[in-house]
Amino acid sequence: MCTVSFVSTRDSVIITSNRDEHIQRKNAAAPALHEVQQKKIIFPKDAKAGGTWFAAADNGTVAVLLNGAFVKHIASPPYRRSRGLIVLDIIENSDPFLFFTGKLDLEKIEPFTLVLYQSGILHELRWDGQHKFERSLNAAGNYIWSSATLYTDDVIGRRKNLFERFIDTGENITAPQVHRFHTSNDGDNENGFVINRQTGMKTFSITQAVVKPATIDFIHTDLLQQQQFERTMPIHQATIQQ
Repeated sequence: MCTVSFVSTRDSVIITSNRDEHIQRKNAAAPALHEVQQKKIIFPKDAKAGGTWFAAADNGTVAVLLNGAFVKHIASPPYRRSRGLIVLDIIENSDPFLFFTGKLDLEKIEPFTLVLYQSGILHELRWDGQHKFERSLNAAGNYIWSSATLYTDDVIGRRKNLFERFIDTGENITAPQVHRFHTSNDGDNENGFVINRQTGMKTFSITQAVVKPATIDFIHTDLLQQQQFERTMPIHQATIQQ
């Protein structure tokens, strides 16, 4: 929930997320398939609030959370609802994008950024604690986000440069290559893609969804337990557009 990349290839899109949390937080449950509102959704469940930071639905929709919006905010608990539960509220809806921009009530919800891939369209959705923001992006492009709560503007820029250099390395980058990129830190435990900070912040897992015309490959690597979960889910009424 603190680093997310979106990579477009000839036959798929690859969405990958690194989850950074304090070591005092309980590890999430392994991803499982849930059926909600006549929709099948795969997601790892947070042990604290029961929400998630990464969910993929069998209609081809993927939603990924980052903490914070544009700048590092000062937390002001208590909050009305966990951001991880908001992710589920959004992806469970029949039209996640319209639900976010319309009737979704975010009063007393902590700021967040949501990367939403729906019907072949990529959206960047933000809530800064007072206002909603929406930006549509070219789904044929490549993007990286780093949480404003953990990384300074300089570090975010440096990470973006590393990502762009990685993208330039090949014409058709594969999902395993993107996954390996997300494991790199060049010896920088503070600001690499896998962190292990003296403050106790650590990368817990790497989660990836590979959205193809007829399937979603869901891969979750638990770095703490050194376990990997893989599942392929058919897409019903496939909506991916290339």
